[in-house]
Amino acid sequence: MSKIAVVFHSGYGHTRRVAEYVAEGAGAELLAIDADGNLPEADWAKLGAADAIIFGTPTYMGGPSWQFKKFADASSKAWFTRAWQDKVFGAFTNSASLNGDKGATMIGLQTLASQHGGIWVSLGLLPSNTKAAARTDINNMGGSVGLLVQSPSDASVDEIPQGDLDTAKAYGARVAEVTRKLRA
Repeated sequence: MSKIAVVFHSGYGHTRRVAEYVAEGAGAELLAIDADGNLPEADWAKLGAADAIIFGTPTYMGGPSWQFKKFADASSKAWFTRAWQDKVFGAFTNSASLNGDKGATMIGLQTLASQHGGIWVSLGLLPSNTKAAARTDINNMGGSVGLLVQSPSDASVDEIPQGDLDTAKAYGARVAEVTRKLRA
């Protein structure tokens, strides 16, 4: 069985909830970046031992949270030694707006994975984009590069649209399946 880690920052709990669904689908371990942008040393070791790493961050002001960015910058130690070379990578982001410039965050996460020499896993789902589409549908946000989630700014963590949570679980399962195939 592949070792998969979901490393994430969550400012208000919404991204944590999404991370839990992604981890459930992937059979992954959750590694939380704290409010100061730090990750315990033991969790860095878990990332080093993982076959796949899934990044998660809210999108704030068109990019990842500063806490996630601090983690990304600290990953330069792994970059320098090529510690994450050929690992499987994926990512997700969450913002209050339907668009919220999540695409810019996703490209940044994909670039981070590529800098580490990683193998990227796309969402792999067609968008739910007909007139009959609803927020309960899989991939209603229409993501391709990775998982996109919308949590209205006045919504509790229990009000994230079910379609987004179902998509999160499916994406986790996709990353796990791609990892299994590549590690076979």
